[in-house]
Amino acid sequence: MTTTFRRSPLALAILSLLENGPLHPYGIQRLIKQWGKDQVVNVGQRASLYRMIDRLAEADLITTSGTDRDERYPERTTYELTDAGRAATRQWLAEIVSTPRNEFPEFPAALSFLLMLTPETTIDLLARRRDHLTRQLADLDTAMLAAARLPRIIMIEDEYVRAMTRAELSWVESTLEALRDGSFTWDQEELGRLAAASQ
Repeated sequence: MTTTFRRSPLALAILSLLENGPLHPYGIQRLIKQWGKDQVVNVGQRASLYRMIDRLAEADLITTSGTDRDERYPERTTYELTDAGRAATRQWLAEIVSTPRNEFPEFPAALSFLLMLTPETTIDLLARRRDHLTRQLADLDTAMLAAARLPRIIMIEDEYVRAMTRAELSWVESTLEALRDGSFTWDQEELGRLAAASQ
């Protein structure tokens, strides 16, 4: 079943957290947030977490290990990792860490259609992105500073995100500079003629 299950960051997070012992869904969500893994794993919607847990259980990668009853909370089902789930976790980690994959992020897709905008509009939009990236980088720097006493392995994903954010910020700034000095520009009428000629 492990080879047909479509892996995802959320599935990997659930399986990895269950390595340390049984947990209920609320405990999984809480740990993801406590450990800062919500910066790289989308766990904002509890419903999506429950759906993923159901899918992992159907695939026999996890199994129920019991039910917690406490007067203060609703009944909670606890899940644990199966041997197949443990094997899937190792397989996915090996594949993801060793092999780059084109994940089709939105930003490069949008860049491929910038020709629909004017250079002036693009300057405004990229300047806003630069401001967002600058704030994001400052937040990441603060988080890294706060976690400086922790072993590097605990914050390795933040280190990677910080490096990628810094690289993107550098690219956005150099593209803005080229747009402003006129060394990078385009004319929509000319692009329209090129498109018509190619048909």
